[in-house]
Amino acid sequence: MSQELGIVGYDSFHFIVGDLERSRRFYTEALGFTEVARASREKVEKGGEEASVFGAGQIRVLVSTPARPDSRAARWLRIHPDGISSLAFRVRDVDAAWRFLEPRGATFLSEIQTHEEGDGYFRTFSIATPLDDVTFRFIERRGTYGPFAPDFESVGDGNPRENPHGFATIDHVTSNAYTMLPVVSWYRDVLGFTRYWDVEFHTSEVDGGRKMTGSGLRSIVMADPGSGIKFATNEPMRPFFRDSQINRFCEDHHGAGVQHIAFLVKEIIPAVESLRERGVKFLTAPEAYYDRLPGRLEEAKISNLREPMEALRANHILVDGKDDRYMLQIFMLAGRAALRRPAGRAVLLRDHPARGRQGLRLRELPGPLRIDRIGPAPRSEPPRGRRLR
Repeated sequence: MSQELGIVGYDSFHFIVGDLERSRRFYTEALGFTEVARASREKVEKGGEEASVFGAGQIRVLVSTPARPDSRAARWLRIHPDGISSLAFRVRDVDAAWRFLEPRGATFLSEIQTHEEGDGYFRTFSIATPLDDVTFRFIERRGTYGPFAPDFESVGDGNPRENPHGFATIDHVTSNAYTMLPVVSWYRDVLGFTRYWDVEFHTSEVDGGRKMTGSGLRSIVMADPGSGIKFATNEPMRPFFRDSQINRFCEDHHGAGVQHIAFLVKEIIPAVESLRERGVKFLTAPEAYYDRLPGRLEEAKISNLREPMEALRANHILVDGKDDRYMLQIFMLAGRAALRRPAGRAVLLRDHPARGRQGLRLRELPGPLRIDRIGPAPRSEPPRGRRLR
């Protein structure tokens, strides 16, 4: 039996949306991504979905929308808001990945599929996950195989131009669930991931429990021991379980799902400034956060912060770390611009100049920065139809 899953890194993620043109404008005009591929006419006719792929650095985003009411994308949108339906991972050996997963109880959605072109090939299979309708796909690319995937046609040379904001790669994926133990256990028992970090936080800890409402979460981060890729899973936390941003996401999404994708950027301050100039909006932090930040940095033994404090304050960028290893982060409120009815989904930009990451220490954020304000979304209609597989 194989001793590891053999993940090399993220390959791509798949958004299903109701308005592909809106997403195209957001990725290309606001985020500076390049459209690198489109579904062929044969694929659209066969699957009933229009699709485009956008790229920046090593990031690839597949965005599809229904062309027919009997398509999988249409079935997804009858149940969920616009959202992430699949995550794809590069593996060294797709056969070895299958042999690793099969005895561990993975639920396979297909046999291994092989597509050859020139002197290369593309091999893949998918599995179900405990994140309701979200699936995981494993891909092995070899040789000179050029397309993004079978039945996709390259736009231009199929490679992204240099991104003006410095988007580099995917850092991690965060999902929300009503209860996270089944998800975390699945990462451990089926995928072979190990526990990397955990935290719990509630706004009542900040306001002293004086308010009759609030929001809280528990979060566990699991990591693949081979590649180091990380998955955070959140669940709501009492008191006021139903007021939690995590619970509201699950209600709006009609089940568990991916809340946000975290991107690494080369330099976060110029990235945020240039994105704002293109109309991208971010979650703001209160002045009190930056008033307290020097004391927090001293307690955390961070003495090498090279970014000007006033620039961080002006751009609402958060700082975290320990022992002179730190990261910078900010939440992008992308939903309204890219999606028709998002379920509270946010995108996170991160920069780690000291190559050290200690996780999202939500406990240290002051009360006014409420976690239930991340990516707010209107309530959507009750779910219709059956779950997808």
